[in-house]
Amino acid sequence: MTEITDFPSLRARAITLRREGLSRRQIRDRLHVYNNDLLNRLLEGEPAPEWTKRPNAKDDLKEKARELRLQGWTYDKIKAELGCSKSSVSLWVRDLPTPERRQRTREEASAIAKRSWEPKLRLREEERQRTKKAAMDEVGQLTDRELFLIGVGLYWAEGTKSKPYKRRERVTFVNSDPGMVKIFLSWLDLLNVERENVRFYVMIHETADVPGAERYWANLVGADRCAFNKTTIKKHNPKTVRKNVGETYRGCLVIQVRQSAELYRRIEGAWCGIVGAASAGDLPNRT
Repeated sequence: MTEITDFPSLRARAITLRREGLSRRQIRDRLHVYNNDLLNRLLEGEPAPEWTKRPNAKDDLKEKARELRLQGWTYDKIKAELGCSKSSVSLWVRDLPTPERRQRTREEASAIAKRSWEPKLRLREEERQRTKKAAMDEVGQLTDRELFLIGVGLYWAEGTKSKPYKRRERVTFVNSDPGMVKIFLSWLDLLNVERENVRFYVMIHETADVPGAERYWANLVGADRCAFNKTTIKKHNPKTVRKNVGETYRGCLVIQVRQSAELYRRIEGAWCGIVGAASAGDLPNRT
């Protein structure tokens, strides 16, 4: 082995061999230097020849990452695009200038907010459905008396009322909710009102699908078109911004009972009885 006292001469020979393209192992064997620390000192500052460098499987990813960074991409976008870790992206592009932060568009901000809220909204909807299901199960089967009282309250809330200054005792019920329409018709059946005495007609805005709405209500109540009077069309007011539009808008259904003065008086009397019972504290004790 060459003495360490010849270090400058030994280093000069090692560098010459390195520049000729020899590997560390070849230089070690040529100079008989088997101490790695000494070999490192001899070759310090001299780059290895290209042929000795092992190809890196991530070189292509690194180049692509640098290209995307120069285009202004963020670390997260590069990570998602290339399928590599964020730490690798940071290592590859940290010497490049940080791109200017682009202001998000309204659509992008809305999409980000939606992704953030979607899990919360899903949990809220699940809780809402559980509460509705529990309440629905609690109702159970209705008795005739319960249906009668529900129908009276429903009519007094949504039906037309006779006024002292305009006495008109006729049962007319108007609503856009299919469930309420079904309950009211069941209530009429409970009171033995003949369906031949019941007439219908639709009230709807002219901008809606009028024929489609007429078919919908006819199917819902199970009545022939002959039981329907002429549809009332509401003129469109451009100044009014209506929210209830689209395929689900079917206007309102008007239900009229012919020769119903006696029925109206029964409804009014029953409602007064309900109000009187509630005011007198005759409702069941719930404690």
